[in-house]
Amino acid sequence: MTVQRVMGTETEYAVSLKGSGHYNPVQLSFDVVNGAADQHSKSIRWDYRQEDPVNDARGTRLERAAARPDMLTDSPQLNITNVIVPNGGRVYVDHAHPEYSAPETTDPFEAVRYDHAGDLIMQAATERASEATGTPIALHRNNVDGKGSSWGTHENYMMLRSVPFSQVARLMTLHFVTRQIYAGSGRVGIGEHSETAGFQLSQRADYIHSKVGLQTTFERPIINTRDESHSTDEFRRLHVIVGDANRMQVPQVLKLGTTSMLLWLLEHAEEADFDIDAFLDELELADPVEVMHAVSHDLTLAAPLELEHGGETNAWLIQLKLRQAVYQVAALVDGTDTTGEPAWPDKSTTSVMAMWGQALADVAAIRHADNDDARLALSNEASRVEWLFKWQLLEKMRRKIAAASEAEDAANTSFGWNSPKLKVIDLAWAALDPKTSVFAKLESRTERVVRAEDVAQAATEPPEHTRAWLRGRLVSKFGSEVAAVSWSKLTARDLQTVSEGNSAEFYGNASHAAASSANLFSLDTSNPLRFTKQDCQTKLDAAEHAIDLLKALAITTEG
Repeated sequence: MTVQRVMGTETEYAVSLKGSGHYNPVQLSFDVVNGAADQHSKSIRWDYRQEDPVNDARGTRLERAAARPDMLTDSPQLNITNVIVPNGGRVYVDHAHPEYSAPETTDPFEAVRYDHAGDLIMQAATERASEATGTPIALHRNNVDGKGSSWGTHENYMMLRSVPFSQVARLMTLHFVTRQIYAGSGRVGIGEHSETAGFQLSQRADYIHSKVGLQTTFERPIINTRDESHSTDEFRRLHVIVGDANRMQVPQVLKLGTTSMLLWLLEHAEEADFDIDAFLDELELADPVEVMHAVSHDLTLAAPLELEHGGETNAWLIQLKLRQAVYQVAALVDGTDTTGEPAWPDKSTTSVMAMWGQALADVAAIRHADNDDARLALSNEASRVEWLFKWQLLEKMRRKIAAASEAEDAANTSFGWNSPKLKVIDLAWAALDPKTSVFAKLESRTERVVRAEDVAQAATEPPEHTRAWLRGRLVSKFGSEVAAVSWSKLTARDLQTVSEGNSAEFYGNASHAAASSANLFSLDTSNPLRFTKQDCQTKLDAAEHAIDLLKALAITTEG
């Protein structure tokens, strides 16, 4: 049993104009993406031909005519909306947000490095855009505006397609509605429009309204069914849209690591003769959507959750049982060591399982704290649990506001939570610019598992053990010769017969497709674990042109 699998993140950023309430977020997003491009990467187009946003993991397809326009993310755009950055990731415009998709990685610690490298890339792009346009653009890493809008922080996991999707949906529902007790990033306001004063665990929870669905921007589901693997037929991609935009590292590693371990459980339950359906029957929730909201709103972490087949449980107990199931199957499949611990095969897995145990201990300490004063004293736990750290900061400010007001209801725990000052601090926590970010000033008080220098390196160096290495290096070395890129295909121009204008096929222009395709060569990179540094370094060094490299790699692959 291992936490290692191909995984990655996508982060949408809130974009605004400093000091002004009047601006066009779409134009600002274009400006930021342009700021991420250099002279040769601006000519590279995103190849939408491999995307299939209407394919449903439940075995059906949504008719394109029935899909809302915002679901058709494979529709090519003529604007410069995509930039391939040197680390193999993608910067692009998603509706009214600039977004960073991290390159494919192979474990949660590496995934966090490359996710936070995106913050550096996007802040640098924002500074260049501000200088170029003469407008002070700002980005925030959060999920809500408190006025009814929400945007995503997505996770992607490659998993075996042989696992029935019904089991994936049932187990992941349990996990996603309860993991927020240690992975939530905290939010001022309750309800989509912050109609109720208060504080909650998760930024995303109030915007989830259905159990399962293909959509991502309306009636958002706990389980997204978009079946678009960007891989080979053996695998599917689990696309997760319910997570928060964490600033702290520990909850983010946990979010990725625990999910990966539970996917492993699904993939190996039969091998261990573990009855996964019976396990899920015991824990199935009566109303998962309601639970998603209830868990987020309950700062005591003790809310009773009604089970489908009778009885009650709570979020902490569900997480405890999920971890116990992983332990049980791991011991049966891989055996145990001299201490009785499952024989975890690598350092990343050992670390994630220990961190999961610590997270449950932290949550237990929060649950057993008698009152808010006791919770304010939990400094060790707050260094690992983001929502608690943010709550402590804001609760201290709330008390100052209440004391200053000399109001009779100052003792009311909801008093002050509707204060604009608290909302400003909540927003400043998410600011990407370290000069204005509250989190940047307090980060030294949090537990870190990824070194700052490694994050900085990940902003320019692609991961060595996935196909992202070739993508990043190809664009860095031969950018002007690269016609188009996607997760699973790379296309280069033959410079002897083509000019930059002959890339029309990537706009979906059928009249030019036949003419231009003869001047292009595409390499299929569907396998995320091929085309690594070890596979490609020698041929990259020897190649004079991009098309020579892709052809040489194609011959090697066929051989």
